[in-house]
Amino acid sequence: MKVTRIAYSTVLNPGKYAALEEQAHRLGRVRSEVWQRYGSIAGVGSGLTDRRVRDRWLADGIHVPFGVLANAWKETVRDAMADIAANLEAAKVQVRRAISRRTDDPAERKRMFTALKADRWAEDPFLSRQMRKHWKRGHNRTHDQIVVRADAYSAVVDGRGRLWLAVPGLRRRQMVRIPLSTTVAPSGTLRLILRGGRVEVHHQIDASRMRSSQRPCGQRTLGVDKGYTEALTDSDGGHHGTSLGRLLTSESDRLNERNRRRAKLRSMANTAALRRDHAKAHRIRSHNLGAVKRDRQAARHRARVRTEIFTAVHRVVDKAAAVVAEDLTKRFAGRKTLGKNVNRRLAGWTKGVTAEALANVSERRGSALVHVNAAYTSQACHRCGRLGRRSGDGLHCTSCGVVWQADANAAINILHRAGDPDIALHTPHHMVKQILQDRTDRHRTRLPVQDSSPATTGRRANYPNRSAMSNK
Repeated sequence: MKVTRIAYSTVLNPGKYAALEEQAHRLGRVRSEVWQRYGSIAGVGSGLTDRRVRDRWLADGIHVPFGVLANAWKETVRDAMADIAANLEAAKVQVRRAISRRTDDPAERKRMFTALKADRWAEDPFLSRQMRKHWKRGHNRTHDQIVVRADAYSAVVDGRGRLWLAVPGLRRRQMVRIPLSTTVAPSGTLRLILRGGRVEVHHQIDASRMRSSQRPCGQRTLGVDKGYTEALTDSDGGHHGTSLGRLLTSESDRLNERNRRRAKLRSMANTAALRRDHAKAHRIRSHNLGAVKRDRQAARHRARVRTEIFTAVHRVVDKAAAVVAEDLTKRFAGRKTLGKNVNRRLAGWTKGVTAEALANVSERRGSALVHVNAAYTSQACHRCGRLGRRSGDGLHCTSCGVVWQADANAAINILHRAGDPDIALHTPHHMVKQILQDRTDRHRTRLPVQDSSPATTGRRANYPNRSAMSNK
């Protein structure tokens, strides 16, 4: 398993950054040319690979006007062709679903799937319409990246312990040396991303080399439920990542206020431009509507959120050899009635990072990750199975007479859902609700009648004791 690590430049010379910026701009033209020629149906029909594209460009002299070294534009062509292939495969996922909805004939499905996989979908009218619908023509907007081959750079540590990365420039045998903030030399193919005066060096390492991969996992099986105020709640009732809600709420409120002020300044700039006061409009756009500081703050916020979520997942895996969780790849639904403030804060709820953390940490540390259907796990009581009333962090079960902590109750239900023979991962939510109601009705018929007594039943009726209600 490979994981991506990022090293940052420190105190980079403005002249060096300008040289890298010029090279990235020229390589952006290479990406645009690749997308223009091969990012459409004509490019797919030609069946060209990145190596064939490079050979054709060398023969036709297309690479000459770019003004960059051969290794630089060849790696950029390879990277752009890989992006086009990934974009095409993402569209094919939607087309496969459309094929499944269109016909139930196994032979017809097989024919369409085979044509789609072999990129012969232009010959079939239905497949052609679906691909044109889901695969829009792409355009390059990346002009700040440089891909460096593994054998084209060097990393040296100076006498003061600083690590210097030497990457090729625009001329042969002219290296640009970048001081890095780390002492671990990067390896493999590098991706340099320019961020407003600072260079990010993205590289991949083997997960087995990481210190977290050496930590053993626990011995138990736990269910976990994602949350907003905390990242995860396990079936033991433990809360992990309790600062997540504070981070998301404060950042959302700060962005709301800042964007309101930026909108006012943008309106002032537009008004000045309409009055032909272009100097004032230029000053506002240059000094008040910049993106460098905004992007830097957003990157710091994302780093803090990822640290909080990954730390929470590590604490869960410390106790669990098997983690049962819900499928976090589904979209949110039914949030329109929650109010604009709640919807704005939930928009920053990084459940994709939680899914990534669960998958990566479980694989690195040797624990098993089991996905289950989480429909109605937050609304059903884990003791009796009846649907209760959710209010904030509490779930009131009218049958048991107990107020459960909602997230802990959901984690227990998720843990039980792993061995449920009737509810599969992709069972529709309305069928899950019907199954839960049928179970509670069946259990209710086995209970003694309300007016039964020890004399008539031979034993004492086991009714919930409201004096022992739990208010966790």
